[in-house]
Amino acid sequence: MAVIRNVFALIGLLVLVAMGAAMVKVGGILDEFDPGAVQIYRDLIENIVETRNAAEATVWKVPVEEGLKPEDVEQTMKAVANELNISNVGELPLYKDVAAKSGQPYRFVKIYMFCNSLTAARMLDYNDAFSAYLPCRITLVEDKQGKLWLYALNMDLMIQGGERLPPALKEEALHVKKVILEIMRRGAVGDF
Repeated sequence: MAVIRNVFALIGLLVLVAMGAAMVKVGGILDEFDPGAVQIYRDLIENIVETRNAAEATVWKVPVEEGLKPEDVEQTMKAVANELNISNVGELPLYKDVAAKSGQPYRFVKIYMFCNSLTAARMLDYNDAFSAYLPCRITLVEDKQGKLWLYALNMDLMIQGGERLPPALKEEALHVKKVILEIMRRGAVGDF
């Protein structure tokens, strides 16, 4: 009996040593990450568990005030983007393309693309993978019940989810995030 107890004690000790070594290694790796990375991933996991949908968990979603029409939201977003010095670099009226191809009307879905090209260039100079996040997109979606929503990709993973961005670049990226959220906030209430 004592032999079995000693074997289990030895196994427990080895497990603890292995866990300690793993924690030291992970801690060393995390030192290279942005200080906000752990919280970003914690929030991401909570969002995935809550929504059970990775796409839903990685976006910002803002309800549009009742009574506003798509044209009102669009006009506001364009005015706010102009005020905040970010370019409207394209639009994709997805609902029109779906209707043209299916021969059936489709609910309103339009993607607006905004970009500060100088910040985009600096992000690309840092890492070409950032091109997948460009330009910043805000989608105006009429849900299946007829309610309008604004969606945009949550930029936190890009900005703080990995190694630290150079301070000036991080500051620019945080500014673009602030601008996109402001366009969404004001667009959703028709405030221009």
